[in-house]
Amino acid sequence: MGLYKDKLIQFMQMRGYSPFTIKAYAANLRLFVKFTGKPPEDIAFDDITAYQISLTQDRNVSYGAFNLAVSAIKFFFRYLLPREWDVRKIPFRRIQHKLPNVVSREDINKLIAAATNIKHKAILQTFYSTGIRLSELQNLKVSDIDSKRKVIRIQQGKGFKDRFVMLSPALLTTLREYYRQAKNKPVVFLFPGYKIQAPTCRRHIQRIIQDTTGMAGLRKRITPHTLRHTFATHLLEDGVNIRVIQKLLGHNSLRATAIYTHVAADYINKTQSPLDKLVTAPAGGEDGKR
Repeated sequence: MGLYKDKLIQFMQMRGYSPFTIKAYAANLRLFVKFTGKPPEDIAFDDITAYQISLTQDRNVSYGAFNLAVSAIKFFFRYLLPREWDVRKIPFRRIQHKLPNVVSREDINKLIAAATNIKHKAILQTFYSTGIRLSELQNLKVSDIDSKRKVIRIQQGKGFKDRFVMLSPALLTTLREYYRQAKNKPVVFLFPGYKIQAPTCRRHIQRIIQDTTGMAGLRKRITPHTLRHTFATHLLEDGVNIRVIQKLLGHNSLRATAIYTHVAADYINKTQSPLDKLVTAPAGGEDGKR
């Protein structure tokens, strides 16, 4: 698999895939080849079917993990080692449509207040006030913060698209305090890792949110994507046009943004039930007696 792995990485880099996707595909293909016990050129369609059955019955992986594995296999046999059988016949698992997890404003306040480290507080506020993805926060640069125009530039987000999001005055105040207190001033990346010229790693950011959630006494699971969902839902509850939210999130389709109408409280509890529009007589007749 070593030679094919190198080719996979080179080909995906050439096509502009993100480092995270390249790493995920390579890891999934390594597990698949190990499962078959065969060199890649000897793998048959039945081996793929057996692996899919193992993923669902033996490992009980989520639909997301299952479909990621299938995507990696399809990519490999479509571009790097084409076969006589059609890779389109390799099935995905049907997607489960689950509502996003959203945190209340009260709990967001508790979460941010629990952050005693100014860098951690800045990271939490950036997630909640902009709705950006984890990879986008990692790649934020000092030069992306435009304090005069009150916007933040998100460069090469998902789909390799640039966009702007709002720069909250409250966030700007926190960022300035973070910069003032930082021993190693951010030079390139807004939130550098141990090496000042490199971004903070994904796992470290996830751990910051996990630890702060515990310190805040919140028993729910909060992730960077939870804060993204919460950002969108709270904007919708505040009356922001859904198409504006779509642009802020960087969604291609309005359909992806519309899911927040299912969890926004104002969209639900301010909608009148048709029962309340019925004119009905009191139980027991007009005079209410039986």
